[in-house]
Amino acid sequence: MLKRWIAVSAAAMLLVSGCSKEKAEEPEKQDTEKTEEATKGVSSEKELPFHYPLTGFGSEAEVDGRAVAVMINNHPKARPQSGLNQADIVYELLAEGDVTRFLAIFQSEQPEMIGPVRSSRDYYIELAKGYDSLYIAHGYSPEAKELLDQGYIDNLNGMQYDGTLFKRESFRQAPHNSYISFESVLKGAEERNYAMEDEPESLAFLSKEDAKAIQGEDAASAMISYLDNELFNVIYEYDEGLEKYKRYSNGELTADYKSGEPVLLDNIFIAEADHKVVDSAGRRDINLTSGGKGYLLQKGKVTEVEWENIDGRILPVMNGKQAGLVPGKTWINIVPSSPGLEQTVSFEIKQ
Repeated sequence: MLKRWIAVSAAAMLLVSGCSKEKAEEPEKQDTEKTEEATKGVSSEKELPFHYPLTGFGSEAEVDGRAVAVMINNHPKARPQSGLNQADIVYELLAEGDVTRFLAIFQSEQPEMIGPVRSSRDYYIELAKGYDSLYIAHGYSPEAKELLDQGYIDNLNGMQYDGTLFKRESFRQAPHNSYISFESVLKGAEERNYAMEDEPESLAFLSKEDAKAIQGEDAASAMISYLDNELFNVIYEYDEGLEKYKRYSNGELTADYKSGEPVLLDNIFIAEADHKVVDSAGRRDINLTSGGKGYLLQKGKVTEVEWENIDGRILPVMNGKQAGLVPGKTWINIVPSSPGLEQTVSFEIKQ
């Protein structure tokens, strides 16, 4: 059963989450011009001959290019981040304590700047490998370092390239100030002789007709509470005009640091997985192979699904078959199975 609460607006919903009145009013004040800019050229009635593998968007030219997966900081002092609005897929998982961290996967777009870049964990490496990505991080846990030292995945790490490929920006303080440009990613790949030509295997996408026919319970807004830390509360709000979800962290619209363009999402997949703290630093082991329960949000609707690890990718499954994604961008939240989806995720009921 879906957990729901009554609210009359985005501001009221944010108040329920424990944010201040000032924070709650922020989403109402966002510049709509940035949203319009972010959606320019996204939709087209013309059927194009080629498609990007991780968004399903059409292309006039043949599509190639390896996926690049970057560890991105989500500490409040690292917000707003750079490049997230151009990621095809973003995974959001707990790192240490009650702090979440992002793995942003880029293939259809190449941001000028990405960051702040943070350190690696072994389960993020596994997720990056599922897309045969070039993996970018700055630092590592002992378990992650072991995998990287073994050559388990092609990677560039700020521990070896701090001050060269990775730059420290003056507008943030360490450890929230490490950034990398896509130009430097490609330069580093060339230096290491990493192949960057082949695109990843495509995800399964719905046709326009099937996307318009999506069924489910109403999900105009959804809130995820990571271990009751309001700083990492996530709210997704559906924009009926855009037919996309906007994302908020602790009441603040997730948007690009430089351009102000918001993250706009077509698929939100929330999956529960077993988490276990494994050391005194609070590092975790997260079981990303067992499968389990999930919620899939598309077109303002939510459907209860299962998740499976299919060739290293966490994907939604309905009635034993892989669920199709709406062409566009996807955000995947992995939450602890204890307390689980029903206690962690809430859906708004508007009056």
